[in-house]
Amino acid sequence: MVVSLIQNLVKIGYRASTLGLEKGSHVTRYYMYNHISKYCDSRPSEHRVLSISESGYLAKLLGYDDNQITDLTYPDVNVLNLPIQNEQFDAVVSDQVLEHIEGNPYTAFAETFRILKSGGIALHTTCFINPIHATPSDFWRFTPDALKLLACEHGEIIDVGGWGNPFIWVYNALGLRFESIPHANWHPGHWVATKNVKRWPMVTWVLARKN
Repeated sequence: MVVSLIQNLVKIGYRASTLGLEKGSHVTRYYMYNHISKYCDSRPSEHRVLSISESGYLAKLLGYDDNQITDLTYPDVNVLNLPIQNEQFDAVVSDQVLEHIEGNPYTAFAETFRILKSGGIALHTTCFINPIHATPSDFWRFTPDALKLLACEHGEIIDVGGWGNPFIWVYNALGLRFESIPHANWHPGHWVATKNVKRWPMVTWVLARKN
C-alpha cells in the first residue's frame, strides 16, 4: 500500500512536469522507435508489408501506410507456419513478439524470410533484460548477437542493436514504465529513456534485407 501511494505521487509529479511538452512512446520503446525511424523511406504504393501480431506501428515507422499493411495475429496464425506462399511481401515486421514464440526461433526467422521477395526487409524487435510477461506465455530472451545469428543466414544485416541501462529499474520501480517520454532533453525521463549502456540491453532489434 505504501509503495502504491509513493508510485501514485510520483506519477502525479511526473505528469505535471511534462504538461505542455511533446511526448513519444514509453520508456522501453522511446529510444528504439526513434532509432528505427531513421530507416523511414518513401515506399511504393504497390509494396506490401506483413505485420506479425499487431506490429503495424513498426511498419509505419519504416514509411508504410495503413493500406499497405496486412496483419496476422496469434493464435489465429502462428509465425512458425505462416499460411502464405513464398515471396509475397516486400517487408515483414514483428514488435516484441519473438519472446512469446512457443517453438524454434530459427523456424520463425526462416518463415518470415520465406515470405519476403528478394530484396525485402525484415524488422524484428524483442527483449533481453526484461521481466517475464506471459501473453500468453514467455519463452525467450535475445541479445543483439543472438538476433544477428538468427538473421544472417537469410540476408544482409542492415542494423542490429539494443537499448537499456541500469537506471531503468529505479524508473520502473517508481511506477513510470508506461508514462510517455517527453522530447525535451532537459527532462529526467528523457535522460533515462535515451541513455544507452550496451551491456544492459532491455530491448533489442534486428533489421535485415533478404538476399
